[in-house]
Amino acid sequence: MEWIEKDRIREGVINMFRVNMGVKEGERLLVVTDLPQQEAWQQKDSSQLSEILKRSMLAKMVSEIGLESFPQCTVEFFPYPMVARSGTEPGEEVARRMGEADVVIAITTHSLSHTDARVEACQAGARIASMPGFLAEMFYPDGPMAADYGRIAEETWPLAEMLSQAEKATARSRAGTDISFSLAGRQGGADTGLFHERGSFGNLPAGEAYIAPCEGTGNGQIVVEEGWFRVLEEKMVLHFQDGLVSGVKGGGEVGEMLRDLLGLGKEPMALKGFRPVGGRSTGPGATWLSWVWAPTPTPARPPASWRRRRSGGRSTSPSETTRISAASSQPISTGTSSSPTPT
Repeated sequence: MEWIEKDRIREGVINMFRVNMGVKEGERLLVVTDLPQQEAWQQKDSSQLSEILKRSMLAKMVSEIGLESFPQCTVEFFPYPMVARSGTEPGEEVARRMGEADVVIAITTHSLSHTDARVEACQAGARIASMPGFLAEMFYPDGPMAADYGRIAEETWPLAEMLSQAEKATARSRAGTDISFSLAGRQGGADTGLFHERGSFGNLPAGEAYIAPCEGTGNGQIVVEEGWFRVLEEKMVLHFQDGLVSGVKGGGEVGEMLRDLLGLGKEPMALKGFRPVGGRSTGPGATWLSWVWAPTPTPARPPASWRRRRSGGRSTSPSETTRISAASSQPISTGTSSSPTPT
């Protein structure tokens, strides 16, 4: 297992604290990570364990760089026992420490995004970057954390506004995704990677305009290509009818697991309280369209400082293979490739 060269990530880490998190003098910074326990050592293979351990070492180095670079801030590193899956509460001590911090960097294997610990910490005022599955290479000078996030914010909010104005949407990909749904009355949001406001939260790397389709309106199919998920070794096709998954074809073991989870072949199962969330990437060379099942909060409006900002730097427009158009009287049609992205 190759360990991380701290000097190669140093500039990217410092920029994350300064640019993405807007760290100010005297603030309390917390870096958390999840460590594999006995069950993980028994169930995961050596390559998976190496990746997990490397991620935890990265978190430790991020805290060290923070301490070295921001001496007038309090920097704490707190590892905790890995939970079974993303969305599982990390424990009372983790929640307490997150709630007492001004800035939280969560470099984890299992996501803290949809946990009460994260929600309550934001309510207490913490600014949180959730970074599950993050790789050290993302901090390199040519990695996604080197993007011009001011420019990303400028280009992402207009896309979110287009989504808010649209009545209908159609998403298509070269792999065969072709699904349409209503957006009537829904508000688009922007994940810009800039968390400067009290209680703000999002993922890093970032650059995404997103919206929740109206329940009961989705019809068509979503094609998930092999490799998008770690153990997905063959293409999987999800068929939608009136907003529900009516069939899952292919996917090997992952497909079997999903069919069992959704109870396909039995009575139809509605996923109450959850929505299929579509996200359009706005990062450099972005060409992907992502879908996850997740609770969808009401998006915040862009801060006035972002709307006024004018910045140069690297262009972050979607590639020529991606086209988005929207108006209140016409649908959005999006054609993308299907390369994966961290979530």
